[in-house]
Amino acid sequence: MILLVVDTQNSIMNNALYKFQTFVYRIKALIKEARNNDIEVIYVRHDDGVGQKLTKGALGYEIYEEFQPMPNERVFDKNVNSAFRDTGLLDYLHEKDEDTIIIVGLQTDYCIDATVKCGFEHGLKMIVPANTNSTLDNAYMTAENSYRYYNEFMWNGRYAECISFEKTLELMNR
Repeated sequence: MILLVVDTQNSIMNNALYKFQTFVYRIKALIKEARNNDIEVIYVRHDDGVGQKLTKGALGYEIYEEFQPMPNERVFDKNVNSAFRDTGLLDYLHEKDEDTIIIVGLQTDYCIDATVKCGFEHGLKMIVPANTNSTLDNAYMTAENSYRYYNEFMWNGRYAECISFEKTLELMNR
């Protein structure tokens, strides 16, 4: 089992995210629980390229202060929505013989969606704890509607197991 923390970077972590305080609290708690139970925590960062807020080397590119990786935790960088494309993450998981991924982070309708679906396509068991992914309002849906669409309709039972925060903690304690 791996805890995969996706794109929780400074430039996109803010109060406009759906249920921001709950999102932050739960991810912090899952990171702590993983570390306490010898579950590897892996981070992914998104690089939009030169001149963008999410550019390697820029302050906005760095992982949010409250979720900072420990020196021994791996960080994979990507430049597309899926955390599996050309990052080395999939090879790393195969080397470790890991096939169960608890995925948390940003944004529900972008990189979390792509990573959940690609993980499923690669034969991984994707677990999505409640209120540990988030997004912003967009021109078509509110952040709440986007969150609910993916977590309650699109992913659950198709590409992932969307479960309660409490059930996730239980899984991590086995």
